Amino acid sequence: MKRVFVDTNVFLRFFTRDDADHHERAKSLFEKAESGDIELLTGPPVLFEVFWTLTSGYKRDAQVALDVLESIVNHDGIILTDKRLVEAAIQKARDTGEDYADAYICVLAQSQKCDSVATFNTKHFKSLGANIEISL
Repeated sequence: MKRVFVDTNVFLRFFTRDDADHHERAKSLFEKAESGDIELLTGPPVLFEVFWTLTSGYKRDAQVALDVLESIVNHDGIILTDKRLVEAAIQKARDTGEDYADAYICVLAQSQKCDSVATFNTKHFKSLGANIEISL
């Protein structure tokens, strides 16, 4: 079966519908994956870019951007390279109101059995439940 890695702009065109032709082409790609004709794969950098672009570029609320990430995670035709971590990071971001990227870093550190996170971003990481190694 053909395997295709999906970049950020494909997801953005699909969800924002700001380019009708690109939206339809992305929709067609996702439908092919749902029907089992192709296998789609994506991973952390793409999800970080989707979240950041929606919240910063498109000025969407963080909860809306998290809904988009959940849609990607739950799409039957898309394989995530780290689904368990992505799901945990989305939930942690929802629960704390912190940024998705910081939530992902925290979840990743915990999954790797790290005792703490070295960061100057003390406020946000404490809110996420991380032990801090370096602080201001």
